[in-house]
Amino acid sequence: MPQLRLLVVADKESNYIWDHFDKSRFEGVDLIISCGDLKASYLSFLTTMVAAPLYYVHGNHDGHYLRTPPEGCTNLEDRMIEVKGIRFLGFGGCKSRSPKPFHYTEAEKAKKIVKKFPQISTFGGFDVLVTHTPAAGLGDGEDSFHQGFSSYRTLLNQFNPTYHFHGHQHLNYGVKNRTITYGNTQIINAYGYQIIDISVPVVKRKRLSYIKMRYDWGKNYAAEL
Repeated sequence: MPQLRLLVVADKESNYIWDHFDKSRFEGVDLIISCGDLKASYLSFLTTMVAAPLYYVHGNHDGHYLRTPPEGCTNLEDRMIEVKGIRFLGFGGCKSRSPKPFHYTEAEKAKKIVKKFPQISTFGGFDVLVTHTPAAGLGDGEDSFHQGFSSYRTLLNQFNPTYHFHGHQHLNYGVKNRTITYGNTQIINAYGYQIIDISVPVVKRKRLSYIKMRYDWGKNYAAEL
């Protein structure tokens, strides 16, 4: 069974990590995943000190990444990755009309997801969804700015990934459950930092039909709206 030890981070830089870094605490970490809204310098510090590759998605406050992206880190929104047999898919930003660049309407986010279908098809699906904003009704907030995307929920329903990591919902916003189980998916709020061991089922993987994916997506997404 493919396994990885992850350091997942989002929304708040840890004073413990910044000021009292203890390398032994992070031994065995294979990969660092950032779910957004963190300083670029913090991400560069993490990948250097932990000595593990770091993949990130943009938070809604990460416009400065366009000028000075985190050094030594990789934007997961650009392309899917596979590490030790575990496939990762990433999307950034939050649900809002403005300000740009990392605020999206529901329709804009749906278009971004559909543009990733050729990659998803090639990889035969994905095991881990990484986003900044939660899926609609699955760990999101009640106010309009912190509501999740229905398109993410459609992704979970259609592809049944094993994990979904997200940020955006700070623990002081009244978050009741940091971890939610939804079908076969474990949804984890990555606020702050956590070290998590993940594993995915061993299945025979094959390229997915792009045409069928698009057809199923249209039907499933319409049902979510």
